[in-house]
Amino acid sequence: MLLARRRIRLETERLSLRAPIHSDFRAWSALRVTSQDFLTPWEPTWAQDHLTRKSFTNRVYWAQRAISNGSALPLFLVRRADETLLGAITLDNIRRGPAQAGTLGYWIGEPYARQGYMREAILALVHHAFEKMDLSRIEAACLPENAASRGLLERSGFKYEGVAQSYLQINGRWRTHVLYAALRNDRRGRSDAGL
Repeated sequence: MLLARRRIRLETERLSLRAPIHSDFRAWSALRVTSQDFLTPWEPTWAQDHLTRKSFTNRVYWAQRAISNGSALPLFLVRRADETLLGAITLDNIRRGPAQAGTLGYWIGEPYARQGYMREAILALVHHAFEKMDLSRIEAACLPENAASRGLLERSGFKYEGVAQSYLQINGRWRTHVLYAALRNDRRGRSDAGL
């Protein structure tokens, strides 16, 4: 699929999902700062230059390259009613060939959490991945104690698949994660294994 020749924009009931652009810097950095205490328990340690314009510019260029070469689909969640940036969702590590899979990651600013925005974004991105990108499997991982994220994944159709020891460095420590996946043709029943 040639992503380089077209802009990716997914529309939901309340959101536009689109690639980050340079003019998003102030809204992005302000949201990250005001949500820092809310986000840092669940994310890799922020680099010292994380909130700088230069770092954000590099993020925008990475997003453009990743979309063009089909390796990732990084999108910002923008509320259509007022063009407010709410967070981000990324389908990364896209593998073609026999795998046809990708890995889902996301974050939302604290003021917008638990209002259904991220579920709306996940459903739209997963639909796009299955129907337009021809992927077969979307994987996601979160910390076992992150009940909000686990519930979100399950409400979005992801099924618990297991545990990965020392999966990612989160907030400065190697942390075990629980693994979830959504399949294009999922015939698995509901799983309560992780809760």
